[in-house]
Amino acid sequence: MTNKASIKPYTQAAGGWGALKSTAKHWMKSDNLAGNIKNLLRTNQPAGFDCPGCAWGDGSSASMVRFCENGAKAVNWEATSKRVDADFFSRHKVSWLHQQSDYFLEFQGRLTEPMRYNASTDTYQPIGWDEAFALIADHLQQLDSPDQAEFYTSGRASNEAAYLYQLMVRAYGTNNFPDCSNMCHEASGKALIASIGIGKGTVTLDDFEQADAIFVFGQNPGTNHPRMLDALRDASKHGARVVSFNNLKERGLERFTHPQNPVEMLSNGSTQISSDYYTPALGGDMAAVRGMVKHLLDMQRKAEKYQLKGVFDLEFIEQHTNGLDDYLAAVDATSWEQIEEQSGLLQHQLIDAAEIYAHSDRVICSWAMGLTQHKHSVDTIREVTNLLLLRGNIGKPGAGACPVRGHSNVQGDRTMGINDRPPKALLDSLEQHFNLPMPRENGHNTIEAIEAMLRGDSKVFIGLGGNFVAATPDTPRVMEAMRQCELTVNISTKLNRSHTVPGKDALILPCLGRTDIDMQASGEQCITVEDSMSMVHASAGVRDVLSNELRSEPAIIAGMAKALLGNHPVNWDDMAANYDRIRDLIEATIPGFKGFNEKIRQPGGFYLGNSAANRQWNTNTGKANFSSAQLPEELIAVTAQRNSKDKVFTLQTLRSHDQYNTTIYGMDDRYRGVFGQRKVLFMNVEDMKALGLENEQLVEMQSLWPDNRERKVTGFKAVAYDIPRGNMAAYYPETNPLVPLESIGDGSYTPTSKSIAIVVRPYEDQQRIA
Repeated sequence: MTNKASIKPYTQAAGGWGALKSTAKHWMKSDNLAGNIKNLLRTNQPAGFDCPGCAWGDGSSASMVRFCENGAKAVNWEATSKRVDADFFSRHKVSWLHQQSDYFLEFQGRLTEPMRYNASTDTYQPIGWDEAFALIADHLQQLDSPDQAEFYTSGRASNEAAYLYQLMVRAYGTNNFPDCSNMCHEASGKALIASIGIGKGTVTLDDFEQADAIFVFGQNPGTNHPRMLDALRDASKHGARVVSFNNLKERGLERFTHPQNPVEMLSNGSTQISSDYYTPALGGDMAAVRGMVKHLLDMQRKAEKYQLKGVFDLEFIEQHTNGLDDYLAAVDATSWEQIEEQSGLLQHQLIDAAEIYAHSDRVICSWAMGLTQHKHSVDTIREVTNLLLLRGNIGKPGAGACPVRGHSNVQGDRTMGINDRPPKALLDSLEQHFNLPMPRENGHNTIEAIEAMLRGDSKVFIGLGGNFVAATPDTPRVMEAMRQCELTVNISTKLNRSHTVPGKDALILPCLGRTDIDMQASGEQCITVEDSMSMVHASAGVRDVLSNELRSEPAIIAGMAKALLGNHPVNWDDMAANYDRIRDLIEATIPGFKGFNEKIRQPGGFYLGNSAANRQWNTNTGKANFSSAQLPEELIAVTAQRNSKDKVFTLQTLRSHDQYNTTIYGMDDRYRGVFGQRKVLFMNVEDMKALGLENEQLVEMQSLWPDNRERKVTGFKAVAYDIPRGNMAAYYPETNPLVPLESIGDGSYTPTSKSIAIVVRPYEDQQRIA
């Protein structure tokens, strides 16, 4: 069920009737209409399951409906009645499946039994669970070192699964934990730890109700976390200024019709979200914030000259911060000419934004991957934190830092110890409790893991959820890395791209999803997750399992661990039988979880707390640290090949509206006016004219990197869009092949997927239109 390929402007607000129509369409596609309507009413409810989509918080107000359009898509996608079983795999060779689209693969349905790849027939064939676990243990035990194995984690893994996973892997002897946060918010964690001593946001949903202004950087909540629009809508209605800095004009940041508001729905009305909207150049957000601070500094000095109260919170700065003088010297040394050039914004625009900030007592700064996937992302996020610190906007109601995470438990996984560079305190706690030496060497992050597999240093890959091949950069090289492995294991709910790129030996292990009832030896189980606001709450499935061969993620991990380690350092069968026992271990070894089992049985769960929100600074200075970094010399991460006759543009990869991370629910991007297709390139109309391109003409893109590798994608439609000159945008995973593996953020190792240097040319084979 896909629309005919077309490009047509979408004139409605975000949400509204369009969202309801889209939700109904996806209900029908699931082949489980009545069941999924019932399932959705249990989404994010105290007695239901946590949405398998984004990590936005649930709030405390009672409501029958706590899901958004994209949450409905996620539930429908997971709770389908379609099955991918042994018969399916017997009829489809892996090489044929590899040629199909990502949408086709996941649309086939739920995986129902464990499978092993047979290279001689190029098919997956059934294997028993115990045999699969023994195979994994045999491969791991034959390695020369535990550091030759990579243990990937997706952000949809529960706290219980993540904790067991890290315990198994560390008991085995390595810290090789590449995970999805390495590719998205790693820069947020690195920056916030350096600035305020904790790598998490400092706000809760209640703060959005008290804020005077909310600055939104590099974020498209209408597509990526639509429930955030509720908070922005309510804030706008109570008078808060919502100031958006985003490279593209996104409908969700402009206006929103709440599907649960009868007046707006019946009148076809909407609420204006952003009071002010700025479109900086890709990577120009650091310069934009520096420009705001430059004006604030001017205001402060003028006030001091006339002995008036200035805009800086000097009492807070004196008591709680370090490094102000060096930072202000860096601001002074940054010219307005450089700020305008890098930000792509004019001085008066940044002065206007600074005035809003200066006249707002309580300010939240929120951001997502538009800030985190650049070479200078850590410095950019520290610059945003500088802005907050100048007026004491951390540690008071209605104010703070709010990195908005992607997958629903990506933050919880890190809390549980999924960390390739684990803090000493975590290792000490685990070592003391289990009386077991913990590996102390840093492990591999995602980029390092791929490089190790390419070199042949790492020989086993185990993926706890996710779609590693589609999610990572430089796709052909990642495929090469996976095929070189002696064993690849994917723990998954649905068929995806990674399953079509098996190692020399390969397993698919089907697991329960969030919607599935999890019945273990002691009875029905619940799992827990942590949202972006550090709220921990329980999630219990409501749907009968599609196959008796499905196992939960904790049960699969326990099975692997028992085969590999025996009953050491815990009785793994006991852990799988009753998740309360896992939570007892978490309580004993992870700070903040005292009374874990009792607390999660409270409606709404509990707040983990945040040291910086309490103005306790766990930094190297004992205070919040200003960063005095200079603006980057260049915004894109490559200078080679600049003498080419082709003009160099900057490309960002992004999601469509019918997509969550690498999961493609459909072929539409409603708010951007794209229907029935995905291979489009959003361009400024003047750039199109300069290249001699017509609207919807096919083009090819080639990225630039000084390693003599050709990175090219072809057959994309050029589409005129409201985006600054010199900048372009296209969907991933289709454009992931353009992202060089070595193009990473300073200090974060995050792929620079929002700043790819490309050249664009007409695609000569115009007959090959998708």
